Amino acid sequence: MTVKTTATTTLKISAGVPATFDAAGYAALTYTTVGEITNFGEFGREFQLTTHNPVATRGTQKLKGSFNEGAIQLQLGLDTDDAGQVLLKAAALSDSLYAFIITTSVGPLDKYYFQGLTMGFKIGLNDVNSVTSATANIEITTSSTGVGIVEVLGA
Repeated sequence: MTVKTTATTTLKISAGVPATFDAAGYAALTYTTVGEITNFGEFGREFQLTTHNPVATRGTQKLKGSFNEGAIQLQLGLDTDDAGQVLLKAAALSDSLYAFIITTSVGPLDKYYFQGLTMGFKIGLNDVNSVTSATANIEITTSSTGVGIVEVLGA
């Protein structure tokens, strides 16, 4: 495996959710590309630290507790005519889960499928030398069986 740039990576959104929490379930959905993304941020499972301090040994024992798949804070150049941004903004006004796929485009292709709640879609009006921007915060959720992000590496 060699490292690669993020160049040409895409994010797509679907108003549907998969029938099954696997690559086949997600691949069966219809997606819309979200345009003008300038920064994807980061995502991935992170565990809570659980500690136990037995009096007899005085030492702190550390264990993994619950996990969280994290959130993606997308930065975008605002394009109110972009179908993907329109759907992302609609998701921010909805309590429903939406399905997403991130695809890296510098081969071999890696795909990351997940469901999330879009918690906000904010418009950014900065200085005279800035592009009008938007920020969308997507909280990645986990199924009742513990499936979160579904990775298809090298596809």
